[in-house]
Amino acid sequence: MHPYPHTYIAGASGHSQGSLAVTSPQLPTLETAAPPEFDGPGGLWSPETLLCASLADCFILTFRAVSRAAHFEWLQLDCRVEGVLERIGQSSKFTRYTTHAYLKVPPDSDIGRARALLERAEHGCLIANSLSGERLLQTEIEVESSAAIA
Repeated sequence: MHPYPHTYIAGASGHSQGSLAVTSPQLPTLETAAPPEFDGPGGLWSPETLLCASLADCFILTFRAVSRAAHFEWLQLDCRVEGVLERIGQSSKFTRYTTHAYLKVPPDSDIGRARALLERAEHGCLIANSLSGERLLQTEIEVESSAAIA
């Protein structure tokens, strides 16, 4: 890891109508628009969905690091984040983020340890730690059957 501070650069460009181009040096451009809830066209990434995607992505990357440090083997982690946007006084803000984590582990895995590592990843996610709003974690852990490995 590089020493702190880290600096990240992203930008956006658009016209008076239509989608926007979200860019960052040496990365593919993303086409974005307002979500349907704000009269956007749908079918494109929005700032709201990008925020939730960032949380899900950070959660999995943090779990990778936490599980590697703990020497814990796992097979697959799927994550879905639901962000709730509400009107609070004169402004809109995200008030709650629910992370749904579905972890598949090999046979004979310690399920309690897996759940503790998922919780550690949720507490260690730097994107989530940078946001206000209630955070909830719902986990489901599946042990792969021995027959599926054969």
